[in-house]
Amino acid sequence: MTPLVPLACLAFVNTRTSVFNRKMSQCAAAASREAIASLPSLNSSDGSAMKPDALAEELKGKRVALYFAAGWCPMCTSFEPSLLQFRDAAVSSGKDVSIIYVPSDRSEADVVKRTTAMGMLSVPIGEEADEMKKRYKIWAGAESMKLGTGRRSGVPALVVLDAKNGDEMAFLPAESEGAKALGSWPLDNDDGLW
Repeated sequence: MTPLVPLACLAFVNTRTSVFNRKMSQCAAAASREAIASLPSLNSSDGSAMKPDALAEELKGKRVALYFAAGWCPMCTSFEPSLLQFRDAAVSSGKDVSIIYVPSDRSEADVVKRTTAMGMLSVPIGEEADEMKKRYKIWAGAESMKLGTGRRSGVPALVVLDAKNGDEMAFLPAESEGAKALGSWPLDNDDGLW
């Protein structure tokens, strides 16, 4: 059976398998550039800024989600062992996952401590994190004075991103469902493969 091909990649369809596979890989990489461009600047787990090329390489071939949480939030810290276990199980089954931390922490030092412990990239604390919270309408109740009351969820919560444009593919309401929410992650959907 011939694989389904994104319309933007039809020009590369060829009956010679090696040419087809190489061109499809190039096309898939081009498609994820838009997704990567949709992200704010990101920091590595140690807090250092990631360069765009390093970020593209880090996310290549992975399923990506934004994780909205805070270290002072008991629901977040009790959810995280399940989240990390889920990530490890997905990676073990050949479905690599990258989780990007969107912090509601109170300091950059708190963010670095958490991302180092969990092995996650992060959105810089402050304006960039607040923009992501407003975009996806997810923030801690303690941030309502700053961000308003129009949220769809508090923390913890995850937003799974598609690989084409970085758009929301799935919302995982961990605040209301806990670890059960992870079952809604569309790991088998190749639209989420960066």
